[in-house]
Parts: sequence; structure tokens; C-alpha cells
Amino acid sequence: MDQAPPGEGRHVLVVDDDQRLRRLLQRFLTERGYHVTTAADALEAKQALKSFAVDLMILDVMMPGQDGVSLTGELRHNATLPILLLTARGETEDRVSGLAAGADDYLVKPFDPRELLLRIGTILRRVRPAAAEPGPVRFGPFVFEPARQQLRRDDQLVHLTETELLLLGALAREPGLPLSRQRLGELGRMATSDRAVDVQIARLRRKIEADPKQPRYLLTRRGEGYVLRTGG
Repeated sequence: MDQAPPGEGRHVLVVDDDQRLRRLLQRFLTERGYHVTTAADALEAKQALKSFAVDLMILDVMMPGQDGVSLTGELRHNATLPILLLTARGETEDRVSGLAAGADDYLVKPFDPRELLLRIGTILRRVRPAAAEPGPVRFGPFVFEPARQQLRRDDQLVHLTETELLLLGALAREPGLPLSRQRLGELGRMATSDRAVDVQIARLRRKIEADPKQPRYLLTRRGEGYVLRTGG
């Protein structure tokens, strides 16, 4: 039996040019509670990072185009994303190069998926320990309390469905940061079609916006998704 804790909804980006391995890891990690996005090379990985909030990247070293060590070094200039490198080359020099570039850990192929799971759990506990529930998020006359899963307008409780609470909670976790429709669909535990997400956002807007057609708080960012604007 696997000893690592469940994924608890953490988002993992798997980057490998081996389609079979990508699919195997996606299924394996999804079954253990992780949200998983895959990419075949560095270019696709960068595009994914622009669209999604990612908790950890599993990155193959030997890829066509930009290799994993180079991508790790590039990302380390402006991001603290945890990175676990995968490679078929286990020489000491290769491990040193990957870790020197900023990788958090290094795993040699072939590997036991259970070991990968344990290493992921260890990295996430180290770089992002379990934190206290975030405090209230205020926007206009509203206060969203994540710990209680409640939205209030002044002193009045605003009724939200479970899906609406999940969406608002995701947006309130990082106000001002746009989330893509796909990511919101995953976090809202619904079909990830754009239409399904748009319908739920429209319903949420009717509960928090004076004019849902001209929203002040739940805004659309063209090409990026939706964002919660806090403040007055």
C-alpha cells in the first residue's frame, strides 16, 4: 500500500516527451488525488505555466529542444516552483547539474511509481507545509470566509451552492491572479468545458454583482480566464 499522503487536489505538471509515460503518470497521480496536466516539451510546459497555478513540476531531462536542466535554470530566475527531475542518466555529474540548476529532487528512470509518489509528498511538505486556513477576503460589501465556507454581504449570509463555493474559494485564494476555465473546472469538480464554467460564473455573478453584465469584482481576463478583484 502506498505510504505517501493523498494529493489533496495539488496540481502537478508532468513534462516528458514519452507519451506513454505521460499517460501512465497522469493516471497514477490522478488516482491518488492530484490534478495533473501534461506537456511534451519545454514550450508546452511554459504555455501550461501561463495558464495554470501549478504546485509541482515533474520534468524529464532529455527532451527535444530545450532540455530539462536548462528549463529548470530558466524557471529559477523568476519562480519558486518545486521541480523534480526525471532522467535515464544516473551519473553523479548529471545529478549535480540538475540540482545546481535549482531542482528540488532527482529520480533516475526506470523508477517505482511509489517512490515517485513519496518524493512528491516530501517535496510538497518541505516547500509548502500545511498552512492555516487563509483569513477573510473582502471585496466591496462582501466578506468571504474560507474557514467557514461562507460569503456575507454586510451581516447577511449569501447562499452559495457547493460549486459556487468551490469557484469563489479558488479565486479568493489568490485575488488578482486569473485562473483559466480549465483550472476552475477542475477545482469546481465539474465538467471542464468552457460553457460549464461560464454558466457557473454567471450564476455567481448574479449573487455578488449589482450589474452582472458590468462586473466589478468577478472579472473576465481575455485569454486567461477569470479573476477576483478585491478592494472597494
